[in-house]
Amino acid sequence: MTVFRPAVSFDTASQGGVDGPFGRLPEWDLRDLYPAMDAPEVKADLKRGLELCRAFEARAKGRLEGIASTGDAATLAGLMKDYEAIQDLLGRLASYAGLVYSGDTTDPERAKFYGDVQDGLTKATTHLLFFELELNRVEDAAVDALIAKDAGLAHWKPWLEDIRKEKPHQLSDEIERLFHEKYVTGAAAWTRLFDETVAGLRFRIGDEELTLEPTLARLQDGDEAKRRAAAEALAVGFKANLRVFTLIMNTLAKDKEISDTWHKFADFADARHLSNRVEPEVVAALVEAARAAFPKLSHRYYALKAKWLGKEQLEHWDRNAPLATAPARAIPWDEAVSTVLSAYGRFSPELSALGKRFFDNPWIDAPTRPGKAPGAFAHPTVPSAHPYLLVNYMGKVRDVMTLAHELGHGVHQVLAAPNGALMAPTPLTLAETASVFGEMLTFRALLADAKTKEEKRAMLASKVEDMINTVVRQIAFYTFERKVHAARREGELTSDDICRFWMEVQGESLGPSIRLAEGYETFWVYISHFIHSPFYVYAYAFGDCLVNSLYGAYQKNPDGFAEKYFALLSAGGTKHHTELLAPFGLDATDPGFWSIGLSVIEGLIDELEAMEG
Repeated sequence: MTVFRPAVSFDTASQGGVDGPFGRLPEWDLRDLYPAMDAPEVKADLKRGLELCRAFEARAKGRLEGIASTGDAATLAGLMKDYEAIQDLLGRLASYAGLVYSGDTTDPERAKFYGDVQDGLTKATTHLLFFELELNRVEDAAVDALIAKDAGLAHWKPWLEDIRKEKPHQLSDEIERLFHEKYVTGAAAWTRLFDETVAGLRFRIGDEELTLEPTLARLQDGDEAKRRAAAEALAVGFKANLRVFTLIMNTLAKDKEISDTWHKFADFADARHLSNRVEPEVVAALVEAARAAFPKLSHRYYALKAKWLGKEQLEHWDRNAPLATAPARAIPWDEAVSTVLSAYGRFSPELSALGKRFFDNPWIDAPTRPGKAPGAFAHPTVPSAHPYLLVNYMGKVRDVMTLAHELGHGVHQVLAAPNGALMAPTPLTLAETASVFGEMLTFRALLADAKTKEEKRAMLASKVEDMINTVVRQIAFYTFERKVHAARREGELTSDDICRFWMEVQGESLGPSIRLAEGYETFWVYISHFIHSPFYVYAYAFGDCLVNSLYGAYQKNPDGFAEKYFALLSAGGTKHHTELLAPFGLDATDPGFWSIGLSVIEGLIDELEAMEG
């Protein structure tokens, strides 16, 4: 197949940024949202948002059943338009406050600003709670009749159908308002405590004192002594703060139990499945297939890696160790950008052009800084603005892949934005599609350019490890969460309880070729998904297996694939996963679907084993 290689050009020198060992790293400019924390526009929009919410409540509360009974579809369409506009305004404020805070979660001024905006938004949105609750008290047939009557209202049909799925779990307006208002002093407060505690952690390695991200990065160092020192420093730092993290986990698990009980969710993860618009049995099939595949994937791969490293058993700090044949040089930022955009361009010039916008504009924050949020994310903000990406770039191949991943999210969010504030958000299970596909494109492009057998082996091994981290590790995380939340329903958990659950699932998933040394039992404490988005983690495995199948469909029949792919991304949250995957001949409800995705990982390990001959 002939591939297109675009002449990629970009200019980061003209933007703001930080000069360092990897070249000039860009920092985002949030002025597209608001000029500054103390800008009058922020206060004005908070005030206007509250006024709009109050006016909307006064105009619409108690009227929806009457509107439906009289068949006044035009009035409901007008209310929907106003409701969506309010969501865009409030979403802009929430996005700005969250992004400012993530830039330095240890800064008291940013923390106060974030908290104040959260308070203001909670106060405003209290006046909107009635709308979805009241809509769901209207008979389905009456809503369907209104949709059929008015083309403008029909635009929101997917959203109206989605909120109906919440009906069995909705409470009275007063109780929902109580849950809503208590969120700021409940789950949100404990989440903020977690973020600020993690950002404040310091790990001493020799004469150095490092934050979390640079310490974690050393677990990928080619020098085993440095990896071990980093792992031991992490264990010391985590253990010193174990009581705080245990309290946070206990409190949030209990908080979720209370909410789930009131809202009549039978299983701990049912609320997440509902928000993801995915059936529990589909997730159960994924989890069962992945756990059954652990011996064929992670156990087998780590045995192979132990052989490469000349060991009978790997230490846990060897899990992500680079092979001796892996490129050891630091990758400059400009090269990383060129690599990712070129890979995107081989698939589609349009995809590369969309991605280039993020580098042509100050939409990415790349340097590591004390207090900056760890990891990486893509924030969609609101349709009236544009996404922002956060990465912590340290010049490694994995950082290039992370950039490809987050850029995929960003492109997806740009394409989905025209659906509007209510329908642009994509369920988490499908939200990982573009990100993982972007990683796959980048990996395949790099692999195609590999010049030696050793380089190809190192790249294949790195990709297998990434896929194991995405599928095996995330399913293990999901299993860990289930253990924690189940045990919490029987009473408060000690640190030893949680650490024991962690070691059980890690032992099962990683296999006998990795020794989990003392100290590793605390490594659950920094996983932010357990705190920010309980049971989110299976979305990564869902996305990876889905993309493996999707990429296989692309390889078999590339003609017309890009058009169908863009249609999938552009749909945002307007369609169920069954509708979106049907054009590719894929069906996630088929139990055998997950075996297809898992077999791709197995095939790469086969290829690595064949290279041993």
